[in-house]
Parts: sequence; structure tokens; C-alpha cells
Amino acid sequence: MRRKKSEGNTRRPNASKLKVGIALARFNGDITEELLAAAQEELRAWKVKEKNIRIVRVAGSFELPIACQRLIKKRNVDVVVALGCIVKGETDHDEYLAEAVFNALQRLSLKYDRPVGLGILTVNTLAQAKKRIDYGSAAASAALEVALL
Repeated sequence: MRRKKSEGNTRRPNASKLKVGIALARFNGDITEELLAAAQEELRAWKVKEKNIRIVRVAGSFELPIACQRLIKKRNVDVVVALGCIVKGETDHDEYLAEAVFNALQRLSLKYDRPVGLGILTVNTLAQAKKRIDYGSAAASAALEVALL
């Protein structure tokens, strides 16, 4: 469920000079690919040039922090966006995973002074995830906003 163009702030700052890295988890790929599409739509609205967007895919959400770090260090991006989907299982594994990933991304952002857009869904069901696809655009928007401060 993507945000309609008429909703929210339709006038966005010009971020055309920024280089953006997107780290995408392949696990729950039906959801994460939709998060990616939403993020890309948002980047276009901010006028980020296609040639300035680097997308890397990793196995799952646990690998997102290292992928984001490499985008910062090796690709020298100004902004990274982490996109993933962690679904509750029969154990508490999802909670430990989410906490580890979120903490690592926060430390990464502070260490390298680069905004990290948090587009990792933590849900109980895939149906809940499908209702939150707009988090991809929200993560991109939040990171771009901080980058332009």
C-alpha cells in the first residue's frame, strides 16, 4: 500500500547531489522488493539521480549492517537505507535479531556520521508487512532529510 502522491509533503527538497546506498534483504523478498520500489519512488521525488543510487542485496536482515557499512566505506555514499522484513516466529528469535540489527545500524550511523534510513519491518504476520510497504519510502525520506540538514 504505497502512499498516494497527493498525501503528505508533495514538495521535497532537491537531493540530486547525494549518493544513496540501499541495502536490501532477500529474505521475505516479496515484501522487501516492494519496500525497495517504494524507496526508489521516494528517491525520485527528491530528485536523486539514478546513477547516484547503489543497491546491494544480502541474504537477510542480519547482514544489513555490514552491507550498509561497506556502502559507506567503499562506495562513499552520503545516505544509506536498510530494507528488510523480520516476521515473528514460534520463538523470540525475531526480537533478538531486530534488536541486534537496529543497534548495529544506529552505531554505524553515529560512527560514520551518515544517516541510515530504517526500513526494516518487524511484524507478526506477512499480512501486517504488506500493509506497511510505505515504510520503504518513509525510510528513504527520513535519511535524505537528515543528510540535507
